[in-house]
Amino acid sequence: MAHECFEVSVEGQVAHLRLSRPERRNAMTLGFWRELPRAVRELDARGGVRALVISSSGPHFSAGMDLAVFAGGDPLGTATVAARARFRAKLEELQQSFHALAEARFPVIAAVQGGCIGGGVDLVTACCLRYATHDAFFVIQEINLGMLADVGTFNRLPKQLPEGVVRELGYTGERLGAERAERLGFVNALFESHDTLVAGALAIARRIASRAPVAVAATKRMISYTRDHSVAESFEYLNALQPGIFSIEDIQRSIAAAGGGAPAAYADLPPR
Repeated sequence: MAHECFEVSVEGQVAHLRLSRPERRNAMTLGFWRELPRAVRELDARGGVRALVISSSGPHFSAGMDLAVFAGGDPLGTATVAARARFRAKLEELQQSFHALAEARFPVIAAVQGGCIGGGVDLVTACCLRYATHDAFFVIQEINLGMLADVGTFNRLPKQLPEGVVRELGYTGERLGAERAERLGFVNALFESHDTLVAGALAIARRIASRAPVAVAATKRMISYTRDHSVAESFEYLNALQPGIFSIEDIQRSIAAAGGGAPAAYADLPPR
């Protein structure tokens, strides 16, 4: 797959998507918003990808939305009913780009170095796991530009950080440093350098990929559903989901692998 804004590689059952415009601090251009969901959905459609790592190049993870996206003003006008309808359609198109990460069957891991700003925060909140370098920081930049963050930050972040912290960051536009983010549980672990960060994230992805992919995909769905529903509703969902994905063959493979010391050979997910 050839892309303008990032590089995609697949090694074994682990995919790696690397933002590759360091000269622009990996700002999210119009092309980025088109390419990202297409790339993620193509990887998901294969069935053989079991985990995805998203990293970037250069000193910063992402400076967020490229200001060129706002050029012209036509899609962002709100003076008429028709203009507001166009605005909403554009907003939903941008949101769908990151929905692709949350909706993919495989877990998605973000590896963050330096600044993760504005749209970068929207992106990493749509990921399952987040790892960072000690110098990383997160900024809800939109408030510094006089606007409401609207591509996922305030939809997902309040379920990943304490409400008071989200309010503080959302109202002030100040930085959340990596060490505080780890203490609060937003970041899973910290690394000393960019190289060790990416290597560590890929190692976690390989560990995930060694597990039964049907069970991993169901676990992702179950956790996401429970996050958004009551305990009682989550049990109803579990009791419908488990009979559909339960595999005695995968359980037998797992037990045999544990006894024999060799990794289990699980079937891939069916292609889409």
